[in-house]
Amino acid sequence: MKKLYLIIALVFATSAIADEKKTITPQEFGTAIAETPGKLVNFIGAEVEKTKAYQKETWSKTMKTWPWNKIFKKKDQ
Repeated sequence: MKKLYLIIALVFATSAIADEKKTITPQEFGTAIAETPGKLVNFIGAEVEKTKAYQKETWSKTMKTWPWNKIFKKKDQ
């Protein structure tokens, strides 16, 4: 019986959350659309920088492992 009450309570709680509707005005919609290209450029730029940092880190680790340090060994070492 307790499980049934718990299930009913969860159903009512989720339906109450689902009933909350947010309206957006045409001005807010226009602003969101106008800001999208800038946000996209910032996102892509940040992803490129994170990728470069990751590749630099993994490449430096890779170059220190066994076969690579023998193949690409500098002549003055």
